[in-house]
Amino acid sequence: QVQLVESGGGLVQAGGSLRLSCAASGRTFSNDPMGWFRQAPGKEREFVAAISWSGTYTYYIDSVKGRFTISRDNAKNTVYLQMNSLKPEDTAVYYCAAAVRETFDSAIYYSRAQKYDYWGQGTQVIVSS
Repeated sequence: QVQLVESGGGLVQAGGSLRLSCAASGRTFSNDPMGWFRQAPGKEREFVAAISWSGTYTYYIDSVKGRFTISRDNAKNTVYLQMNSLKPEDTAVYYCAAAVRETFDSAIYYSRAQKYDYWGQGTQVIVSS
C-alpha cells in the first residue's frame, strides 16, 4: 500500500520556522516529482512548491519564494518543506503529493494538482500573529 505521511506541522508565531517532512512508503519515489500544496479554511487547495525527481529543479508560488525551501532525500524516500519567516496567511493544512504517471525532470510542470497521483493526509500549520 502506497502511503505519503506528512509530519512537522504545529503552532508557531509569526516570523518563526517549521520543517515539514513527507515520508513515503510502499513505493520508491526517487524517480518521481514531488510537491507540496496547502488548503486554508474556506479556500481551495493551492500549489506551494515542487521539486523534480533529481532534485535539480524547484518551483514555488510567489508568496513563499525566499521563505520556503523544498528538498528531497531519495535515499530516505522523503521530501521536505523548510518554512521560514512564517506569516499568518501561511496557516493551512499542508499536503505532499507524488507524480508517477509523467516523470519529467522538471518542477514547474508539476505546479498543478492534476499532475499528481498520490496524496498524503495533510499536516496542520497554524501561524499566530
